[in-house]
Amino acid sequence: MRDDSPRRDASKLREASAIYQVRDLQQIYEGRCVLSIEALEIQRGEVLALVGPSGAGKSTFLRLLNFLEPPTLGWIEFLGTRFAFGREMPLALRRRVTTVFQRPMLLDRNVWENVVFGMRLRGLRDHHDPARQALAQVGLESLARQRARSLSGGEAQRVALARALVLHPDVLLMDEPTANLDPYNVGLIEDIIRKANQEQGTTVVLVTHNVFQAHRLAHRVAFLLAGKLVEVALVEPFFNSPQDPRTRAFVRGEMVY
Repeated sequence: MRDDSPRRDASKLREASAIYQVRDLQQIYEGRCVLSIEALEIQRGEVLALVGPSGAGKSTFLRLLNFLEPPTLGWIEFLGTRFAFGREMPLALRRRVTTVFQRPMLLDRNVWENVVFGMRLRGLRDHHDPARQALAQVGLESLARQRARSLSGGEAQRVALARALVLHPDVLLMDEPTANLDPYNVGLIEDIIRKANQEQGTTVVLVTHNVFQAHRLAHRVAFLLAGKLVEVALVEPFFNSPQDPRTRAFVRGEMVY
């Protein structure tokens, strides 16, 4: 039987070291501040779910955590190296973070070629066994030679996950990875995420509109609203006894702005 409860208790989470530190972070587009986070630490080996309504700044924050664009103000420290405006993250550290998007961006090749693509870009020649293991991890060994464009939505998302996991990233960033998928594929993908975290120690930052998914997968939940971090808590206190009235309204399913 599948265990849907987070395996990390409060004491273990407190003992973990921070893989990310965020301070005085602001992202401003055309004079409008879309994200403002004073302080946040993401612990090594945790699953952190980012929740909140559309336009809250969740995807923007994920782009910053993946170093796709620099913050306007403030900084993000990753494994002891600071990322800020005018200070790029070294390529070796950028490669320790990978992202799986809501809509998998696959090459018009077969499944195998998609999975090994990132390894080849990095000059990793011995990719046969890791790719085979990654496909087994997502349950797609039998489809290795099938054209990626012919896959179902759930299968395509699992290929994207295999392509990310074969690189053994320290951090896996996920932006609505199960949106618009059927319950069967949602369950499969959640199991893959859970095992990557528990068995490989992968830190996972998950953007999701599905509060039930956040409850099933996360150790902690961070609630973003209008670009600001309203509340961060362990999963059970977040859902059972939130401190901020806006969080309580969100958890109850009420519309918040």
